[in-house]
Amino acid sequence: MSSNNRPLSPHLDVYKLPLSAIISIVHRGTGAFLTMGTLVLVWWLMALAGGEEAFMSAQDFMGSFIGRLILFGWSFALFFHLSNGIRHLIWDVGYGFEKDEVEKSSFIVIGTAGFLTFMVWVIAFSSGIGG
Repeated sequence: MSSNNRPLSPHLDVYKLPLSAIISIVHRGTGAFLTMGTLVLVWWLMALAGGEEAFMSAQDFMGSFIGRLILFGWSFALFFHLSNGIRHLIWDVGYGFEKDEVEKSSFIVIGTAGFLTFMVWVIAFSSGIGG
């Protein structure tokens, strides 16, 4: 039998990933993004300690479109990772393993992360902190 006649293994383009698998992948990604965001926070704190010129430079970057995009992504990653972490704690005590419960909790994680991110940014801009 030649190598061209061997059956192919299923691949990601053949099967649709369930939402819970996508959530799991995103959870890992948000964990990595939180690490990178923490490095930005450390840079900002070092600029704060470095004097007015260094701090104003950091503030200018954070207030730019790219800086705000990073902060927005970081805040979403924080709330997503937190929400999914709470879901995992619930799973750790033995609840929520039925297929419909997993699907429902996946949507709850996405909705909670989106809502909390939106609320933080609305509060920040309406109170003058963000703008």
